Amino acid sequence: MSSQRHKGPLAGYKVLELCSTIAGPVCARLMADFGAEVVKVEPPEGDAGRNMGLSDQGESLYAASMQRNKSAVCIDLKTEDGVELVRQLAAQADFLIENFRPGTLERLGLGYDRLSALNPGLIMVRISGYGQDGPYSKWPGYGAICEAVAGVRHLTGDPDRPPARVALAVTDYLTAVYAAFGAMLALEHRHQSGRGQIVDTALYEAAFSMMESYVPAYPRLGVVPARQGPRLMNTAPNSLYPTRDGSYVLLAANNDTIFRRLATAMGHPEWADDPRYATQRARGSRIDEVDALMASWTTLQDSADIVRTMLAAGVPSAKCYTIADIFADPHFAARGMLAKVAHPRLGEVVLPGIVPRLDQTPGEIREPGHLLGEDTDYVLHDWLKLTDERISTLRSSGAIR
Repeated sequence: MSSQRHKGPLAGYKVLELCSTIAGPVCARLMADFGAEVVKVEPPEGDAGRNMGLSDQGESLYAASMQRNKSAVCIDLKTEDGVELVRQLAAQADFLIENFRPGTLERLGLGYDRLSALNPGLIMVRISGYGQDGPYSKWPGYGAICEAVAGVRHLTGDPDRPPARVALAVTDYLTAVYAAFGAMLALEHRHQSGRGQIVDTALYEAAFSMMESYVPAYPRLGVVPARQGPRLMNTAPNSLYPTRDGSYVLLAANNDTIFRRLATAMGHPEWADDPRYATQRARGSRIDEVDALMASWTTLQDSADIVRTMLAAGVPSAKCYTIADIFADPHFAARGMLAKVAHPRLGEVVLPGIVPRLDQTPGEIREPGHLLGEDTDYVLHDWLKLTDERISTLRSSGAIR
């Protein structure tokens, strides 16, 4: 991968990724999408992310997206030469993103104190379960585990059964965005001071940030929130309702004006003046009753007709999409969210598009994820100016693969 091909607001910046699974690689992928030259360092067995999701002809389709726009380098950090190579690469980098358990890099001789002595402008983005300090800092933690500690899992699912799991890595992706945001803040500070710093991003804290509405309420009111299922607390109608064609629609009438529109669209304008339903507070005290009224209407109609009627009336609504619905939807296509990308082994893959959209300096998907170690020689030549002979020696010693 040639650095001359990089465009976007982060073109010219170098990122060294020492990450596995999801949060760290997604953080680096965000930066790669916007032009940064990202070198992903993997152990000989490869990143666990290469085995996640569904595969086609032995290729992880998840990794094709999560590792896109990156150079793939294989270095064995269990060797002294491998550690020294990473140290030299860090000396050339603007950012180092890592998600080892706290203390691991220090034991390897790759702690920030040592690396910043070689490269004072280095920004180290550290992603971990519980942060770099505190009594839980050494605990292992994936996004799902940290959701439980943060209180998020307790609120997920229906109230009549145990907490459920969202079938997506929500906390990992949120953490990745926070980490990338922190990296940009640190970069702005470096523009002013010339010095880098550590960005400490914890999975449990990213998850906990979603508890913002409940945190001030607990010490004041002693309220321990409970699972709401598809509903919004104290608000109705705002839930999923079954339809005649076996799907669900989400109708959200969060204020009195929208409820009046909804009631009229359903053929019951009198509900808007009924004291049982006329105000948000009144509806919030009768959620079961209001939801039953909604369901008695939605079950007699198909989802597309319901959405069409509600949108015409100015009521926020949507069918509960499957992935098949998404691929058939014109809006996703028009916004470039189903990006077709050439793949050297599969011919073509469809990857999620760039988020966010910048009108002057947009990001781009240059290529899908590379094979393990595919770019090792290129990066060692380009970043470190190593000779072919030196690279051959490193390969013979097992430092690189």
